Amino acid sequence: MLRSLPADGSLKQDQRQGEEPLPRRWTVFAVIAIALLMASIDQTSVATALPAIQNDLGGSLAWSSWTITVYALGQIMSMPIAGKLSDQFGRKTIFLIAITMFTVTSLCAGMAGDIATLIVVRMFQGLAAGAIVPSATGIVADVFGRDRDRAIGMFTSIFPIGAIIGPVVGGVLVTYTSWRAIFLINLPFGVLLVVLVAVLIRTAPRTTAAAPIDLRGIGLLCGLLLSTMTAITALGTPGNLRLQIIAASIAAVVAALLCWRFLRHARRDPHAVVPMRLLRGRTFGTMNTVNVMFGAAALGFGTLVPIYAEDRYGIAPLAAGGLLAIRALGMISLSGLSVFLLRRTGHRILMVAGFVLMVVGLVLLALPPQGLAPQAWLSIAAGITGLGMGMAAPASNNASLHLAPHEISAITGLRGMFRQSGAIVSITVTTALLSVSASPGITQAYIFGVFAVILLAAVPLIVSMPDHRGSW
Repeated sequence: MLRSLPADGSLKQDQRQGEEPLPRRWTVFAVIAIALLMASIDQTSVATALPAIQNDLGGSLAWSSWTITVYALGQIMSMPIAGKLSDQFGRKTIFLIAITMFTVTSLCAGMAGDIATLIVVRMFQGLAAGAIVPSATGIVADVFGRDRDRAIGMFTSIFPIGAIIGPVVGGVLVTYTSWRAIFLINLPFGVLLVVLVAVLIRTAPRTTAAAPIDLRGIGLLCGLLLSTMTAITALGTPGNLRLQIIAASIAAVVAALLCWRFLRHARRDPHAVVPMRLLRGRTFGTMNTVNVMFGAAALGFGTLVPIYAEDRYGIAPLAAGGLLAIRALGMISLSGLSVFLLRRTGHRILMVAGFVLMVVGLVLLALPPQGLAPQAWLSIAAGITGLGMGMAAPASNNASLHLAPHEISAITGLRGMFRQSGAIVSITVTTALLSVSASPGITQAYIFGVFAVILLAAVPLIVSMPDHRGSW
């Protein structure tokens, strides 16, 4: 049985450093991994079902694609909020709420009778999926004790596995059953996870008074993210250019006002959902900036590479999608080594090495094939980019966590928010440019070059951060 933990999941830093890993920690890790894998698969499998959803529920393909967009937006909104609430009210409590909500919304999505209902349900499903990651990170950190850095680093392998499995699962279910099965298949896993978490993980009664929930801060943050994403989406959606500019301008003004109010609130309120100390400074401020750059270049890459392969080289969609599997395999192959080296080298050198590898991969993507078939050339470039992500991600996941071990979930939530925000910005801007380009393939090649410059510019920021070796 697992040793009881404080209800808020917090321990003093000196207590944590001498903490022994708890029994059944690998069983707990397996349960948490299933939850993360389920959320990851659901994010990627729906893309294969868009034509079937459109045919069954009606509406345009643009409306059907919103089932993916609002899921990502829900994740961005809930990650920092769930992270703060996990540290405040207990990781297990938030994790159980998130899994239950994900399971219920999966049932509702599978039973949706029109596209509008499905979009709304997917929004709430994204909120639940976003809440899973920070609360899961906190749980694993608690049960692994001094080995928490390696366990958190191993999370890096779960999401690329989901990226490989998701499209395959989605394709099989849509082909042999219905698109509804993509959502309904989550039900037994969700129920099983709720039971396992309730049985395996115990928390002690609360011994300290909980701080009040920062409803004003939550409202400001949600409004800021929604208005920012609205401005970006308005620019990236083809249509009347004048109306696009007006809509984007209005949303941008609202976002700027809300940003000022939110930062002022974060600075003044001692119980802010996102405290100012986690947003600025040599470590936290720099790492947040690096996460935005990482999301823009590395995560945005995942969505854009298949389109690039099809537009520039005329590669078939199935083969183009296979480039993502090659990237994922490269990522998995080096993430384990990065976790092993983390305590020996510190996180800084691993992040620098990973970013440099990603730069090399992106440059190769932008360049024309040198003596190889386009498919082989792109495969090598995608593989190198994956190796770089596998080297950098475990280290970047742990960077700065040792400075505030009692706020692991909050920091994890912010990291996810900044990365996903960077990815959405890069994807939206890129698709907007491609929609007006006479040669989309060549345009995207230049964009990959810009991504390489962004990652290269992040290297001095990484070097400027304090390094850390050993467990924390």
